[in-house]
Amino acid sequence: MFVGDEHESVATAFIDGDDVLLVDSLGSQADARWLHDVLCLQMGKTVRVIVATHYMSDHMAGLTQFPDAMTLAHRHHRHAFLSQNRPADALYREPKVIFGDAMAIRWGRNELRLLYNPGKTMDHISVDVPTADLVCAGDNIVGNIVYLSRADPALMRAAIGRMRQFGRSTVIGGHIGRFPAVVLDHAIHYLDRLRETVVRIRSQAPVQELEARIGAIRIEDCVAAGVEPVAFEREWHQRNLEVILAQSTFALDTALAAVGDRA
Repeated sequence: MFVGDEHESVATAFIDGDDVLLVDSLGSQADARWLHDVLCLQMGKTVRVIVATHYMSDHMAGLTQFPDAMTLAHRHHRHAFLSQNRPADALYREPKVIFGDAMAIRWGRNELRLLYNPGKTMDHISVDVPTADLVCAGDNIVGNIVYLSRADPALMRAAIGRMRQFGRSTVIGGHIGRFPAVVLDHAIHYLDRLRETVVRIRSQAPVQELEARIGAIRIEDCVAAGVEPVAFEREWHQRNLEVILAQSTFALDTALAAVGDRA
């Protein structure tokens, strides 16, 4: 597993003899060159396949470093790429293989199950590897939290729930690194507490106070007991608060809660 400097993006290498299958490929050209140096020059391997958990620029820099590798992505990959605030067009490569709901790849001793699992993006997949007792979660989690971006929070929660059903002991995130399985519970806890807090504020606070009240939500009040947020999680929690204000996230949940209260 490789963690780059840019956005702490993660790439995971599955090795079969001299051949490598990558799940994601880091977030900058400098990080991708380092990945190439370690795998190809130091270890003498050849990257044959790159699987994209989702087609966003901070996970696809290696597509330019390994031009001969077969690239796999979900058929909605363009939707994800174009949904970015600042897509890096120079990193875009048309995938050589696209698929729909599922695909299985035998790679050496491991079986990789590529399962469509939309959440953070509409092209998102989870890579379940039962033979290694791990799942690559991509950006459906960000450590012990989630990043809402432009996603439907309910869809994101469902995606995390599906990964829980795999029952793997190790979860590899799209950022930061690897975690024990409980990280999925932590991410759901964070999402639920954030939603509840925002709905409560939208329901009770005067309109003129909404921005200040939502902007002051502390990550400590949203994470699960015993979780000490790292700097990256704190940064993306603040971005969540900006997204909530800019996109009126959880406004629908607030309206539905009000209807339920009247009923």
